[in-house]
Amino acid sequence: MKLSQFKFRLPNDKIALYPRSYNPNTKLYDRDGAKLMVLHRKTGEIEHRTFKDILDYFDEGDAFVFNDTRVFPARLYGQKEKTNARIEVFLLRELNEEMRLWDVLVDPARKIRIGNKLYFGPDQSIVAEVIDNTTSRGRTLRFLVDGPHDEFKERLYSLGEAPIPDDVRNQRPAEYMDHEMFQTIYARYEGAVTAPSTGLHFSRELMKRMEIKGVNQAFLTMHAGLGNFRSIDVEDLTKHKNDSEQMFVRKETCDIVNTAKQNGHKVCAVGSTTLRALETAAGPGGILKEFEGWTNRFIFPPYEFSVADAFVINFQLPLTTMLMLVTAFGDYDYVMKAYKEALKSDYLFGTYGDAMLIID
Repeated sequence: MKLSQFKFRLPNDKIALYPRSYNPNTKLYDRDGAKLMVLHRKTGEIEHRTFKDILDYFDEGDAFVFNDTRVFPARLYGQKEKTNARIEVFLLRELNEEMRLWDVLVDPARKIRIGNKLYFGPDQSIVAEVIDNTTSRGRTLRFLVDGPHDEFKERLYSLGEAPIPDDVRNQRPAEYMDHEMFQTIYARYEGAVTAPSTGLHFSRELMKRMEIKGVNQAFLTMHAGLGNFRSIDVEDLTKHKNDSEQMFVRKETCDIVNTAKQNGHKVCAVGSTTLRALETAAGPGGILKEFEGWTNRFIFPPYEFSVADAFVINFQLPLTTMLMLVTAFGDYDYVMKAYKEALKSDYLFGTYGDAMLIID
């Protein structure tokens, strides 16, 4: 398949800037208040529901698989020494806890060279030195801060913004509420610089209803990176390479998923990172195996999935790897037809947008 096959016109007003039910006056919203489009692969039927209805399609013994990565406030702003130029620093990952080394992106990158110092905070009490260039925008920073590591990290994170994606940030600045809205309720293991956005729809009430109905909950961890939003610059998709992301699939999750499959129950992957992680850790016969490591799995049509029978995911932007993954699971023509219907039916796209359930 070619990159150009995943292009469609998406007006800015179809990109969700907040969750659908968000009230800017009260700052309240229902996580499970989004619209849900249901695609039935066997019949070709398309239904329009709300996300609260998702359990209507699952029975006792079925299993949902979630990504329990935790997003940290990765975007912060510092001042360059002498010039006081404002520099955006996007934290990617901590390289060395003892030495306070971080892999980061900087903007504007042309102003930041090895040896430069950056100052953070209203009192400029956090200082970092640039010690390496890694890519055109990539730098390694050493934070010149004494004291316990936990205290340093807490101070650093207190200065950061929730790293909402550019399609939202281009239309509004990050707000304090994004720290809550851009985090799943079951987030556990810190390491993501973007949220597994489909999971944002799951409320405590919905998770409790799932438990009462006897639908199992399994969790894996994939630390979602910025590669999910990196533009593809080749027309031939076989030549595209995904960035690597760290992932963990534990024994408990394998047991839940494999038991469901062996007993003829459905397994539903929640979001693109979860589905890619399941495919990475799948063994012969679709048996899920424990896994700890990195993956750059890139999935586009045609592709035969081995673990999940159902897939729920937000409506994706044009030309993205996530859209390609959706069409691989649901059939290209069927999904693109559904996207056209979504545009006509007031569905919202992107991180805070509405969702699609693909099921047999």
